[in-house]
Amino acid sequence: MTNITRRGLIAAPLALSPLAAPAYAQAPWPSRPIRIVIPFGTGGGTDITTRLLAPKLAEILGQPVVLENRPGAGGVVGTDYVAKQPANGDVFVLSTLSPIALARGLPAPVPFDARTDLIAVAPTVFVPIALAVTTRNFAPTTAAEFIATLKAAPGRYQYGSSGIGTSGHIASASFCVRTGTDAVHVPYRGGGQVFTALTAGEIQFCSDIPSILKGFQDAGTARVLFVATDQRSSLLPNVPTAAEAGIAGYKSHSWYGFFAPRGTPEAIVNRMAAATEQALSDSAINQRFQEMGTPAMRGYTPARFAAYVRDEIAFWEPEVRGLGIKAE
Repeated sequence: MTNITRRGLIAAPLALSPLAAPAYAQAPWPSRPIRIVIPFGTGGGTDITTRLLAPKLAEILGQPVVLENRPGAGGVVGTDYVAKQPANGDVFVLSTLSPIALARGLPAPVPFDARTDLIAVAPTVFVPIALAVTTRNFAPTTAAEFIATLKAAPGRYQYGSSGIGTSGHIASASFCVRTGTDAVHVPYRGGGQVFTALTAGEIQFCSDIPSILKGFQDAGTARVLFVATDQRSSLLPNVPTAAEAGIAGYKSHSWYGFFAPRGTPEAIVNRMAAATEQALSDSAINQRFQEMGTPAMRGYTPARFAAYVRDEIAFWEPEVRGLGIKAE
């Protein structure tokens, strides 16, 4: 059973029989509810992913899991909040490529370094990125038509994202640079606001998860023009890749993963990582992620995830800096 509180969603663990596990046999952690901060607003991919995992994590760990949305600055606010919390295993953040790596290439300084101020615990899902346009008073039906429309009116059209430096922002900005087009970035506080603006025609395009964009395409309020991956999405088999659409060399992705404050005991980190791996292995959860087009990233130890994060920072920080994005 789950309960909603003012703070967020509480995923209650399954009730245990008093005879099932004597008190002396239980692990010392966790002995209190666990908070997971989502550094974005409701309705976006991180929010959906965490709410899918939370009940299973609560069941595995034997404590309620409290979800808390702390959006702002493209995920930096919520991630930084957790970086500065006590390292006692009470709080984690489901952060993403955006605040961990992409934000480091932007003009505004990032108040934490994921390599030293956080502990990489476990990844959850890999996130392909697709680009969609509104169907509200906007005619393009192919990538070529879309690019021609943007080139015909530089600076007239707008794209939205969940914030400056998010994967959606960087994906769209990189698209504009690569295609020689010019559009205005409109940052929002969460994916839900972006999609509302897209379907209303307040913005003309955005870049996000194929599964979410597919829902709007099916409803006729948006049109997915391409996916920025090497292969087509199984969710959108008729939608070309960027390369197939004539945009050579353009790729974009994200990922979501759990991080803990620096100094969190290794035993806690390892148990949370194991619980995440177990949750990702659940057949129902795994199937749901497949349906969302965001495959589970399984088989990662904290050390392997930390190495992956370092490699992502090394690649994306100069990549983003090269886009020349100015402070907004």
